[in-house]
Amino acid sequence: MNVIKGGVTAPEGFFATGVACGLKKDGKKDLAIVCSEDSAAIAGVFTTNKVKGHSLQLTMEHMKTGYANAIVINSGNANACVGDRGYGDALKIATVTSELLDCRPQDILVASTGVIGVPLNMDAIIPALEELVSNMDPDGGHDAAEAIMTTDTITKEVAIELELQDTRVVIGGMAKGSGMIHPNMATMIGVITTDANISRKLLDKALRTVVKSSFNRVTVDGDTSVCDMVVIFANGMAENPSIINEGEDYEKFVSGLEYVCTYLAKLIARDGEGATKLVEVAVEGAENPDDAYRAACAVAKSPLVKTMMFGNDVNWGRIITAVGYSGAEFDPAYIDIYIGDMPMCKAGCAVDFDEAEARRLLEQDEVRVLIRLNKGVYSDRVWTCDLSYDYVKINASYRT
Repeated sequence: MNVIKGGVTAPEGFFATGVACGLKKDGKKDLAIVCSEDSAAIAGVFTTNKVKGHSLQLTMEHMKTGYANAIVINSGNANACVGDRGYGDALKIATVTSELLDCRPQDILVASTGVIGVPLNMDAIIPALEELVSNMDPDGGHDAAEAIMTTDTITKEVAIELELQDTRVVIGGMAKGSGMIHPNMATMIGVITTDANISRKLLDKALRTVVKSSFNRVTVDGDTSVCDMVVIFANGMAENPSIINEGEDYEKFVSGLEYVCTYLAKLIARDGEGATKLVEVAVEGAENPDDAYRAACAVAKSPLVKTMMFGNDVNWGRIITAVGYSGAEFDPAYIDIYIGDMPMCKAGCAVDFDEAEARRLLEQDEVRVLIRLNKGVYSDRVWTCDLSYDYVKINASYRT
């Protein structure tokens, strides 16, 4: 497996672009398309929030066909909580795009991200769809990645190549996400593309398997929003022998997909609103997988731990406190806590450590917290970021 240049257009037969249609006040790109030359097998995972945006509802309906040609994504407006008009607007986007691409409306997926409760400006979007389709390019992935950004400060894209039975297969991806990030699909949109020839059933299984250990192991602020999805397109244009059964080829594909999704997930955590560093919280020695996840997630989403990280304050008591209320079963008399490779706590008690060196570890742009429960053999990890003054500034005036 090799990392290569490109994002969603790196695989054979994919085109993309992004344009500015006027949804964003700053005039930046706000409308994107990713399109497959041939109809592609699709799979997706969606927010677990009971409130779901209208574009997402439409996409969930269109996903039932099992195939699609393209996805259109707007940023700057979530198209959520605006009544029947919202679904109708999403359907209009799909219908107009399908006419331009000479396919059916149900072959078009739609995604929206931004402010909730404001109708889409269709007078801006509909005329821009023709420009969007006509400007699609096999090198247009970066423009698409720019157009889906909201409070993101960097584009998030990656591509890898791998070999399946002497055939080169490529997996590419892009994502957006910076705030309202938490497991079970938060305010993030991910689009994965591949030219692999793989059955829809195994494509769906691969995506669900990988999302669990990547996108669903990221938290920025503990909020799960209403418009969030990760979808994958597989158009088969690599012409590898079809992956229809689990085996060596399937496992290689899953490994490649996991690399792509993990890379994008870590970029989301690193680019958390106002963040200055990426934090990995790892838990080892749990009695069962659920306890490992509960402990890691509680620490990763704790505001006190996150502000400690921002201030480079070696206050490990906040870590053990979060583990204590996480719901994980453990004996406090056996817990060990490390920052980097430096022990802070052994057998539930403080140990002497070099305060200056510990602070230096926290000042890095990547920090690892390791918690050993010493109760079993299960482990897990969650990526998060610090919580800075800028997070409050960004979210105190998000609409204005």
